[in-house]
Amino acid sequence: MKLFKKKDKNIEAEETLAKNAESEKTAADGKNAGVAQETKEDAPETIVCPKCGKTVLKSVVKQHKYVCYECNYYFRVRAKNRIRMVSDKEAFEPWFTELTTGNPLNFPEYEEKIAKTQEKTGLSEGIVIGKTKIYGEETVLGVIDSRFMMGSMGHVVGEKITSAFERATEERLPVILFCCSGGARMQEGIISLMQMAKTSAAAKRHSEAGLLYVPVLTDPTTGGVTASFAMLGDIILAEPKALIGFAGPRVIEQTIGQKLPEGFQRAEFQLEHGFVDMIVEREDLKKTLYKILRAHRPTTGYANFDPLHSDDNYEPTELMKEREAKAKPFKVWDKVSAARQIKRLASVDYMDYIFDEFMELHGDRYFRDDPAIVGGIAYLDGQPVTVIGVHKGKDLEDCAKRNYGMPSPEGYRKALRLMKQAEKFGRPIVCFVDTSGAYCGISAEERGQGQAIAENLLEMSTLCVPIISILIGEGGSGGALALATADRVWMLQNAVYSVISPEGCASILWKDSAKAETAAASLRLTAEDAKSLGVIERILSENDIGKKEFYDRIRTLLTEEIKELSGDIDLMQNRYDRFRNLGVSAVIKE
Repeated sequence: MKLFKKKDKNIEAEETLAKNAESEKTAADGKNAGVAQETKEDAPETIVCPKCGKTVLKSVVKQHKYVCYECNYYFRVRAKNRIRMVSDKEAFEPWFTELTTGNPLNFPEYEEKIAKTQEKTGLSEGIVIGKTKIYGEETVLGVIDSRFMMGSMGHVVGEKITSAFERATEERLPVILFCCSGGARMQEGIISLMQMAKTSAAAKRHSEAGLLYVPVLTDPTTGGVTASFAMLGDIILAEPKALIGFAGPRVIEQTIGQKLPEGFQRAEFQLEHGFVDMIVEREDLKKTLYKILRAHRPTTGYANFDPLHSDDNYEPTELMKEREAKAKPFKVWDKVSAARQIKRLASVDYMDYIFDEFMELHGDRYFRDDPAIVGGIAYLDGQPVTVIGVHKGKDLEDCAKRNYGMPSPEGYRKALRLMKQAEKFGRPIVCFVDTSGAYCGISAEERGQGQAIAENLLEMSTLCVPIISILIGEGGSGGALALATADRVWMLQNAVYSVISPEGCASILWKDSAKAETAAASLRLTAEDAKSLGVIERILSENDIGKKEFYDRIRTLLTEEIKELSGDIDLMQNRYDRFRNLGVSAVIKE
């Protein structure tokens, strides 16, 4: 999935200016090339890459965003250079420059060390923070500089971050913090420790005001910084191979007496274990941050669609009507078989072809990232939405990786995290469900599979944004319902939705799985059955499945439904009533 399907005009304008400036510089260099012989003093400055050991040109490394062009090693970046790389030209306005470092513990030689560091780095402290613009989007931007006592968090660093959150809350601005730190500053002892609580409390107030916070974790992000503001973002980004962890590798090895495995605590490890949303190459950071900021612009309501699409209205074509009339109806078991086909459209197909600029977010923030659940932010005709889907896989290898679409507890927790994020920022939620059921294994039970599903049902019932769920294949038991406690539930024509699989039902009731076909008919698991029972509101035809018209039709229906739901003054109560009334008519009263 591409981050951008088409180039944003703000990005395009700035890139054009940059190219023109570079062309002028190249032309000027060419004119001066033959003026004088290069002297020894004029020789290009070089540096040695710590990873590959090769001598590389500093100017070329700079052009590559301070990434080694020989081995792709990420050099640590000075605050001013980081600001230059992600901010619009001359847009950065520094804040809190008047704050100076004291010696709260009267620690020996601390003041002298601060003075020497200030002189060497040209910095007053370990963080530079202020207001800036990224492709025109206004934000608070803070950058921790590792050259200043390894970016350690003393009382001034904590005060600047806290004050930035407070001011950002007052001015209704998002916050982006580039983290690079060895942790708490030992020379400030317990005062340094208190900065963890202080910054976290300020981040919480900023969050409760409905504002966006994005930490970017760079190499290294460790200690008290990791255990406070660095891991509290709405969306957490990381640079490739960045060291991220609470205790440093040497401390862990000394404590447990073991050599740590390759890649332990690196950004890729943290992504796999559910603690960061995305790993972003440095050259893509500015565009990614812009995309995130743009998706979180303040809006009113849930239906801010592009006016160019306001007149869209789906009507079945004559060809579709003809196909539908000639189509041979599937038997119940045929529908079960169709719903299970590996070649059936997957949730990622719907995400790719219905929505624009889908950006996948990862992790449950507790244990790991479950590949069986894919979710993130996208646009539906200009309206930001949160999209979540169960993904079985596209081939056997992909199916194995995604556990054949059977989510683990962390998958449901990831989905719930994204749904709560959608509620915070006022985004409608669209879910695509295709699962035989939640994973029933020892590890899933150990990590609370039932509790994770129950938590989803509880929280989804009270979310104050529109939720639409579409069953695109199998809808297996509570594992499906955990993503289908919605305002509107739709099913594809050949999808199925059941309390248990036909095989499971036959084995329990008749102790014979061979009677699965009989069980399927008795369970009333087809879309037509679900609609007649009041479980779903709409059946989507599959006569043109996979074609452009198919995706366009669903896009139009989603847009229309969200418009209708946006006018609902009490979504939560109506959602409660929807489920409250299911099954009531079947109750026998004496």
